[in-house]
Amino acid sequence: MMRFFSFKNFFKIFIFLSLLGGFTYFIVSKIQYRYNIMSFEDYSPISSLVTDVNNPKKAKFPFVDIHNHQFDMPVKNLTDLVTEMDSLNMAFMVNLSGFRGNYLNMCLDNIKKSAPTRLGVFVNLNWENIDSSNFVEENIKILNDAKINGAIGLKIYKSLGLTDTDSNGQRIRIDDPRLDPIWEECGKIGFPILIHSADPASFWKSKDKFNERWLELKQKPNRYRDPNKYPTFESILSEQHHVFEKHPKTTFINAHLGWMGNDLDRLSTHLDQYQNVLTEIGAVLAELGRQPKRARKFMIEYQDRVLFGKDAYKFEEYFTYFRVLETEDEYFDYYRKRHAFWKMYGLGLPDTVLKKVYYKNALRILPIIDKSLF
Repeated sequence: MMRFFSFKNFFKIFIFLSLLGGFTYFIVSKIQYRYNIMSFEDYSPISSLVTDVNNPKKAKFPFVDIHNHQFDMPVKNLTDLVTEMDSLNMAFMVNLSGFRGNYLNMCLDNIKKSAPTRLGVFVNLNWENIDSSNFVEENIKILNDAKINGAIGLKIYKSLGLTDTDSNGQRIRIDDPRLDPIWEECGKIGFPILIHSADPASFWKSKDKFNERWLELKQKPNRYRDPNKYPTFESILSEQHHVFEKHPKTTFINAHLGWMGNDLDRLSTHLDQYQNVLTEIGAVLAELGRQPKRARKFMIEYQDRVLFGKDAYKFEEYFTYFRVLETEDEYFDYYRKRHAFWKMYGLGLPDTVLKKVYYKNALRILPIIDKSLF
C-alpha cells in the first residue's frame, strides 16, 4: 500500500489527470464551437448598427461627485487623485467613507495638507451601542466634533435596516425612535445625510430566467436577499421614507435614485411628497440610459432635486456617465454587463439642467464648497 503511494506513482497520476483534463477541455471547446454553445457571459456581439458616436472623456461643465468612496484616503496621494479629477473636469469629490475617530481625522488632515478645496468627507456612525444609555450623547458629540474638524455630512450604509442588530439580536429599523435625535442634530448643524437603504428590488426575487439581475446574482451570490432571512424590499423603503417624513428640517440624499430608477413615476411621487429629499445617480445610470425619453423628462422636471454621483471610483467609467447625460448617442454599451445587459441611449440634457445636476444642486446643500471652482 505504501509503495503504491510513492512519489513516482503520485507524479504519474498527476500527469494522467492533467492530460485528461486538457483533453476534456479541448473536446468541450470543439463541441461548443461546432454547435455555437456559449455562456451568457461570453456572448458579446459587436453591433453592426451605424450611429453617431460622441464619447466625451471630460464633463461639459465642472461637476461635484456627491457619491464616492476612497477607502485609503488617510494615506492616499491626493495630488495624483486631483490630477485625475482635473482631467475629468471634476471640481469636487465627496468621500462618503470617512468613518470616525482617528481614521476620520487622518482623512481630514490629508485633505487639508494636499487638496483643501477639492475634497470633502462624510462621517459614518456605528449602531452597535444603540442600547447604551449614552448612545445619543456619544453620537451627537461625534457629529459635532466631525463638523468642527472639517467633515461636511453624514453617510448611512445599507446595513442599517438590513443587517444591523441591537444587543437583543433584533434588527434595527431605519425609523427606530432611538435614532431620531441623530437625524434632528444633522438638521441643526447643517449636515446633509446621504442614506443608502435596501438594494435593487430584483435581489429579493427568484434567481431564475425572469430576473433581470440574474447575472449579477450568479456572479455575486451574496447579494441575493433571501426573504426568509431579510426584511422585504418594500418594508425597508417604508422605514426610510418614514424617517424623511418625521424630520422635514433635515436634508436627505436618497442614494441610487432610491432604487426607484426603474419606476420614475414612483420616484417622482416620492420627491413630490418629501421636499427635504434629493437623490443621486450613483451606480444606477443604466436605469436612465435604457429609457431615454422618460428619463429626460424626469431629469428636466426634477432638475433641482438630482445630484451627480458615481459610487465606485473607476476613472474610465465616468465617460459613460458623460455620454448618457450629455449626448444623444444611441445603442451603446454600459460598462458592466451584470448591471446592464441592455444598451444605453443618451438623454441630451439641456445645459441649464446639466449645470444643476453637475454642481448647482450640490452647492445649494453644501455651501462650504468653493464656488470659484465652477
